Amino acid sequence: MLTEFLAPWGPGWHGAHGGPGWIFGLFFLLLIVALIATVIWLAVRGRPRHRSGVERAKEILSERFARGEISSDEYRERLNELG
Repeated sequence: MLTEFLAPWGPGWHGAHGGPGWIFGLFFLLLIVALIATVIWLAVRGRPRHRSGVERAKEILSERFARGEISSDEYRERLNELG
């Protein structure tokens, strides 16, 4: 299907003005590859990261320490318990 679409712009086609028509075929092919790469990149980037429970617990602990809810001794003690 793609080759049938690109065939008129392939080597040997000179267009109405006698120019190198294959450049349009190459440009179109590169455009398709760029679009596919962009879709893949957006799909991978948009996936949520899965964090373990320990990582999330450390994050919450750090947030509580930053807000001043727990002391530095309590922070270190709980951080050591998490591993």
